[in-house]
Amino acid sequence: MKSVNATFQLAEERYASLGVNVRTALEQLAVLPISLHCWQGDDVGGFEHSGSELGGGLAVTGNYPGKARTPAELRADLDKALSLIPGRHRVNLHACYAETDGQKVDRDALEPAHFEQWIAWAQEHQLGLDFNPTYFAHPKAADGFTLAHRDAGIRKFWIEHGLRCRKIGAAMGKATGSPCVTNFWIPDGWKDTPADRSTPRELLTDSLDAIFKPTLPAKYHLDAVEPKLFGIGSESYVVGSHEFYLGYAITRQTLLCLDSGHYHPTESIADKISSVLQFLPEILLHVSRGVRWDSDHVVTGNDDLHAIAREVVANGYAERVHLGLDYFDASINRIAAWTIGTRNFQRALLTALLEPPVIRLAEAAGDTTSRLAFQEETRTLPLGAVWDQYCAENDVPVRESWLAEVKRHEREVLAKRATA
Repeated sequence: MKSVNATFQLAEERYASLGVNVRTALEQLAVLPISLHCWQGDDVGGFEHSGSELGGGLAVTGNYPGKARTPAELRADLDKALSLIPGRHRVNLHACYAETDGQKVDRDALEPAHFEQWIAWAQEHQLGLDFNPTYFAHPKAADGFTLAHRDAGIRKFWIEHGLRCRKIGAAMGKATGSPCVTNFWIPDGWKDTPADRSTPRELLTDSLDAIFKPTLPAKYHLDAVEPKLFGIGSESYVVGSHEFYLGYAITRQTLLCLDSGHYHPTESIADKISSVLQFLPEILLHVSRGVRWDSDHVVTGNDDLHAIAREVVANGYAERVHLGLDYFDASINRIAAWTIGTRNFQRALLTALLEPPVIRLAEAAGDTTSRLAFQEETRTLPLGAVWDQYCAENDVPVRESWLAEVKRHEREVLAKRATA
């Protein structure tokens, strides 16, 4: 701790020489919660045990031992991950993580009571909750269509699911005292070239309008819609494309979810943030790392991540952007996956918060030479020393020491699951 303090003081002086108040940056970082996605902990399995394949263009690769098998195990794993991550955060749930006491409860019959243990856990830990309807891994989604299905009966089932999920999200927001973002993503699309692109989008519009018709208090609940470029089994046509949901969100004033894996591999969502926020009051981010396709790799500290974080911070959008993660890697320790991804996102946010004002001032003055020079010189500023201090002050492991705790947990807890 003594060495951490010493290097922090030197870093603080270096940043101050460039007009940056490090303490202010740390105070701002402390109030930027990130929503951890529960499905990293069990490979998007959920607790329905319906036997249906994951489907919906989703695929989880790997079989690392020790995944969570029960709600209690999943919450315990989240507890462990959160103990290794500085700050206070949120947890993002899918509807398939309902707890029904062994009773068969279909998705059009879910109630807030089926999530009361999640809500109690969140209250105990002072966590916010976010929510997602589950429009995959179900017999009524087996052909790849849900809210845009031509069968009115199947559409009715999924509309009811959406209505109930909004009520569940509102109950979560009311109980935790923080608005729950309920995000709608559906897999609907065609593997090959369709003859009719319009009708499914008309049906989806009608379905969404029916779901969002009941008004819910914004202090408890916010609606979001999430586009996608393509998926496995929907390579040629996705009903809920970016253009569809952009238009829908603007005209209905819902949040738009920008998922960093849902666009062309060379396309960053960073540039979209300031464009969309010209027309929408708030947006949701699902930060992921696609490798050649929407493969949902663990978030690393790459240029794309830093660009996303900078757009949020530099433009003063922190209060208008809901930050969340979305990936699932079963090839490595799942608690480590949460920890690595979240800490990387926090470091990217901290980097943006510590950006010297001289960069924007140079641009405003038309001095693009100085802008580029300072952009490059600031890459080697002592961010690590500031991050270490933040971790120490939040009583979480400093530097790579968190990995030893994960390995200990793996030996003492996860290994026993694998051999049970």
